Amino acid sequence: MFEFLTDLQQFSFLQYALLAGIMASIACGIIGSYVTVRRTTYIAGAIAHCTLGGMGLADYLNKEQGLTFLTPLMGAVVAALLAALFIAYMQHRSTMRQDTVLSAVWATGMAIGIIFISKTPGYSEDLMSYLFGDILMVSPVDILLMGLLDLVLLVSLFLFYHRLVAISFDEEFARISGIHVGLFNTLFLCLVALTVVLLVQVVGIILVVALLALPAAAAGRLTTRLPAMMLVATLLCMASTAGGLALSYKPDLPTGATIILVAGAIYLASGLFAKVIHKLSTS
Repeated sequence: MFEFLTDLQQFSFLQYALLAGIMASIACGIIGSYVTVRRTTYIAGAIAHCTLGGMGLADYLNKEQGLTFLTPLMGAVVAALLAALFIAYMQHRSTMRQDTVLSAVWATGMAIGIIFISKTPGYSEDLMSYLFGDILMVSPVDILLMGLLDLVLLVSLFLFYHRLVAISFDEEFARISGIHVGLFNTLFLCLVALTVVLLVQVVGIILVVALLALPAAAAGRLTTRLPAMMLVATLLCMASTAGGLALSYKPDLPTGATIILVAGAIYLASGLFAKVIHKLSTS
């Protein structure tokens, strides 16, 4: 831990990694709370795995077609938004079961990504890191894009907070109240998609759902109001990313996996803490 704090003052890649963790935590705490309340973590998982298709295509166009301005992160943003729009459309326009739609999105996105990776010259090490996360490889360009995505999320939530809360807790009541449920559900899924892209930078595609759900679930045990849940979830996610980054540094452990282990430990601790508080309040 001491060595990490010392090197943090000297090496820019550690500073970028810590900043990326903080930026991702803001989105994770807010959107993760909505996802937990709505019990839609499987949707986030489908969108996360679909991003590999966008990353693979962007990397292929970059290396094979010379479109050097395209980055895997840009491809991930486009793929995530397209997946969110498709899921929203199928929810409101199709009679197909939702789990079937999500499984199709999940598998198709991964398959497209694998095909483009196989056709891209050389070994796509960068894309492999996106599967398991490599926060230490975050670049200044990635930091800028993450900041822009955070800004979009915060502005959207500020403008549409009450409507998003309404559709999260009672869609039927929201519809009766005159809220365009389909429109705001689509907006919510797009916000989930942007959050997923941020978290892919931190823990990778495979572990996105865990980081999105664990801090929010822990916060839900400690608070009773949604705004407080968002704040606590954000702080817990920051603790998870910073703690995982610090703990994995010296022994050279996979950072993404260590972050998830810290988040899991916090989730377990929150359960024990909630039980102790409950016993004290009833005794």
